[in-house]
Amino acid sequence: MESALDTGNTAWVLTSAAMVLLMIPGLAFFYGGMVRSKSVLNMLMMVMGSLFVVGILWVAFGYSMAFGTDIGDAGLLGSITENAWLTSLMADSPDAALPAMAFVAFQAMFACITVGLIAGAIADRTKFSAWMVFAALWATIVYFPVAHWVWAAGGWIFKLGVIDFAGGTAVHINAGAAGLALAIVIGRRVGWKKNPMRPHNLTLVMIGAGLLWFGWFGFNAGSALAANNTASVVFLNTFVATCAAGIGWLVVEKIRDGHATSLGAASGIVAGLVAITPACSALSPIGSIILGLVAGVLCALAVGLKYKLGYDDSLDVVGVHLVGGLVGTLAIGFLATDLAPAGINGLFYGGGADQLGKQAIGAFAVLFYSLIVAGLLGLLIKYTIGIRITKDDEVAGIDLTEHAESAYELGESGGGGVFAGVGHAARAKTEVE
Repeated sequence: MESALDTGNTAWVLTSAAMVLLMIPGLAFFYGGMVRSKSVLNMLMMVMGSLFVVGILWVAFGYSMAFGTDIGDAGLLGSITENAWLTSLMADSPDAALPAMAFVAFQAMFACITVGLIAGAIADRTKFSAWMVFAALWATIVYFPVAHWVWAAGGWIFKLGVIDFAGGTAVHINAGAAGLALAIVIGRRVGWKKNPMRPHNLTLVMIGAGLLWFGWFGFNAGSALAANNTASVVFLNTFVATCAAGIGWLVVEKIRDGHATSLGAASGIVAGLVAITPACSALSPIGSIILGLVAGVLCALAVGLKYKLGYDDSLDVVGVHLVGGLVGTLAIGFLATDLAPAGINGLFYGGGADQLGKQAIGAFAVLFYSLIVAGLLGLLIKYTIGIRITKDDEVAGIDLTEHAESAYELGESGGGGVFAGVGHAARAKTEVE
């Protein structure tokens, strides 16, 4: 029997999966440059650590929970050869246009980066071991079920008719709400609002933003699962929305602060990417520019909410991902046009308020579910193994106290081996005492 497999589509999906994987170190650089120099390695480790743990869970049972016909049919302890779902996916179906394993691999990257996004909200003060436990629990109890609701044919948000092409609800609102909950549970950094906590390496931030922008074309256009017109429309919409968001953020900075900054440019890039993610298949390029401008402005304003409300969201996960995800998801109800691949008209195109209502239900259901469960998980870890490092360790620097390493050994020669950092950590703690 002749196979229906489309090698071009397969190549595009696998390439897109690799591009999304590149976003993860890109996110690590973006976050790593934004923290102080004594915390950069811990930030890199938290993002990459989530990749390690979620990647394993995805194969063990995560894919089955998210996209299996029977949630959890893989079994927690089943090996690759024993999992019926995985065994069946390893053999190509003659009727399939895309290998099932390509989709499994592509969606694995979404799961990993979603968990990594949360880390930015709790930078500088979280035990690495506690973070790894949280990452595993949150992925299992929140991300895998929410991905099923949003993208699986049997998911209730999917059946409701909510449009989320590449993860406005499942990824960004989900992670942003979890970041807010953890920031509240863990508490503020030592010296927050009193001491300057400026980014230590803005060059690294911009490199990270550039890698994220590149990889995001795989994130969004790859979600078409084919090298076709939908992927092409999504690609262009993603590009122009991000350009517009960068402009919107910089304009706000210039008016409010008198300067347009490189940090603002990098943050505007991410805000635009976040906002266009759910809407990229539903808008025209002009609608995408409008969305990008609105998202850039609103996210630039939203990052200041933490100072008014008193929660210490270290790297503005709430202001960018939660707010940006909400803006993009709800904007579909206003700016969607049936000329775009999704084929839906929003309010501004004569479609009425029906789609807007659906978008709001999906967005806020995910927001409150993630907020509540993440908060409960944070409290569970806090009162069992502990979730926050000590005040002395935080002042000395989490890189030294948690990882026995320093990102920048300026003026010192290398070759000290893996135990060299232990002496630095001990000396730093002594100086604090």
